[in-house]
Amino acid sequence: MSGPAIKALPVGERPRERLEKYGAESLSTIELMAIVLRTGAADLSVLDMAKLLLAKFQTLPRLATASTQELAGVRGMGKIKAIQLLAAFELGKRLHTSYLTPDEPLSSPQEVAGFLIPRLGLLDQEHFLTLHLNTKNRLLGTETISIGTLDASLVHPREVFKAAIRQSSAALILAHNHPSGDPRPSREDLNLTRRLKESGELLGIPILDHVIIGARNYYSLKEEGFL
Repeated sequence: MSGPAIKALPVGERPRERLEKYGAESLSTIELMAIVLRTGAADLSVLDMAKLLLAKFQTLPRLATASTQELAGVRGMGKIKAIQLLAAFELGKRLHTSYLTPDEPLSSPQEVAGFLIPRLGLLDQEHFLTLHLNTKNRLLGTETISIGTLDASLVHPREVFKAAIRQSSAALILAHNHPSGDPRPSREDLNLTRRLKESGELLGIPILDHVIIGARNYYSLKEEGFL
């Protein structure tokens, strides 16, 4: 049996009014989701819809990485509400990475990890990226080289350095995520890094680091002495 509709609640208990009066931080996750979703369904309040979503996906990270189709399949949701919710999560991710501007150098593995964890930490597939730097280690841009199980045939020096040459990169930082959450490198990670480092030396585009991203942590091959 569904709970009362938002309009049936006393004014002081409605999520929008509570946010306006007390601030967003005072609201529960359910209430914040209800504001994003805006309306419920014919037989389901928007608060109950938010509860169903959390019950199905268990955690916010799982909810944030769900597909449009998975979200739309939850009772009362549909495609439009699924898109609204995913857009809100994406804004949150971008907020975490927006501090890094082209005028600021990437001067440490911690800064690289801080930039990438919101982007890669929740993904359920491996993504291999290159970060392109100028002569002052300032970020020119990023390039996704492959998605899926990390394999040398997919992450070929040709693809990595083609993008680097196109962007006139002075140096590269390699990065990829481990969906398991454990960022420690595999033998394949080490072999691939060595191969790309050698290619970069031949081309005059050095590999400064390879940062592996876990759910909330990272592993820098430079820090650990592999580069």
